[in-house]
Amino acid sequence: MEEINLQQDGQFDGLLADCDEALTSLLTIRDFIRFCVTQLRNHDVVVAQGTNDVFAEAAAIVLHSLSLDWSAEEQILDCRLTPSEKGEVLTLLQARIIYRKPLSYLVNLAYFCDLPFYVDERVLIPRSPIAELIRQQFYPYFETNEYAQPLAPDSTVDIPVFYMHGLEEKQLYQPERILDLCTGSGCIAIALASRFRDALVDAADIDTDALQVAAVNVEHHGMEHQLNLIESDLFDKIPAENQYELIVTNPPYVDAAAMAELPPEFIHEPEHALAAGQDGLDLVHKILLEAPDYLSAEGLLVCEVGDSEWALRQAYPEIQFDWLTFVHGGHGIFAIDRATLLNYRDLFAEQVAQLSE
Repeated sequence: MEEINLQQDGQFDGLLADCDEALTSLLTIRDFIRFCVTQLRNHDVVVAQGTNDVFAEAAAIVLHSLSLDWSAEEQILDCRLTPSEKGEVLTLLQARIIYRKPLSYLVNLAYFCDLPFYVDERVLIPRSPIAELIRQQFYPYFETNEYAQPLAPDSTVDIPVFYMHGLEEKQLYQPERILDLCTGSGCIAIALASRFRDALVDAADIDTDALQVAAVNVEHHGMEHQLNLIESDLFDKIPAENQYELIVTNPPYVDAAAMAELPPEFIHEPEHALAAGQDGLDLVHKILLEAPDYLSAEGLLVCEVGDSEWALRQAYPEIQFDWLTFVHGGHGIFAIDRATLLNYRDLFAEQVAQLSE
C-alpha cells in the first residue's frame, strides 16, 4: 500500500498515538481485531459497503493484512503477529480511517455469494441481498439442483432448509437463459452462472469502465464460455430474439435527497451507478416497461430498488408487487412475472413518458 499522507492539522494525532501503543502492546489476531473495532467506532467510520458489521470489517482488515481468508476460524485468533505484520494491519487501518475509502477499494477485493471479486472505483462494491436468492436458485419459483445452497433461517435448526423468501411457488424447470441488467462488476452474473451451471448468462451495462472490471472477474472465475458481457443502455443492445426465463437487475436507485447526504465512503463509488433521479426510479420505470419483451412466457423479473420501495409503491398503487424477505437482512427487492408486467404495461408507459417531459 502506498505511503499515507497525513494531514498536518493534528486531526489524526490520537489515531497515530493509539497505533504506536498497539504496535508495542498488542500481540494476537484477536487483540488487533478488537483494536480495529474500537478505532473504527471512535472515528465514526461508516461500515455499509459489503457488510454492516463493524466486527466483520475489523476482522477483514486484520486477516487480509495477514493474507488469510476474511472468515476467521477460532483456532487462529490467538496466534501472535510479528512486528512487520502488526505494521501492515495498522497501515491498512489508518488508510481506512484517514481516507474514508471503503476497505474493498483499498484492497481491490470484495466477496459476494461466497465468491471473491476484483473491485475498484469504477464499480459499486457488491452488497445486494439478491445473493440469498441466488444461493437457493430462486426456489420455489424454479426447481433446484446440486449447486443450490440451503439456508437456515433459525440458528436452532440443525438441518439447513430452503427459505421461501416470498417467491411464488411454481418450481419451473431451471432457466436456460438469464440476464443480469446493470451488471457493474459482474458479481451477480457470475454468482448466477456458478449456481445455474447449465444456463447461458448475459450481463449488460452501459458503462464500458464497469465492463472492463466485469471482464477481469469473468476471466478469474473461468466463465468465458457461459457468460457474455454486453455494452447496452438497459435493453437497447440486447438481441430482440433473446428470451430469458430470469432477469435480475440491481440498477441505480438512490433518490436525489439521499444522494445529497451520502457519507464520505459512498462518494468514492461512481455516482452514475447510484443516482437515479428525483425519486430513484428513472431506470426502474423503463425496466418495468421493456422487460416483458425479453422474458419467456413464465419468465421472472427480480429487481432491487432499496429505499426507493416507498416511491415505487406510490407510483403504482394498483400493483401488488411481491416484496421479498431475507434471512440475513435486506429489503426493497421485488419479483414480478411477465404476465403481470404485460397487464400493467400502460401504467409503466405513462411513467416513462413523464420522464421525458
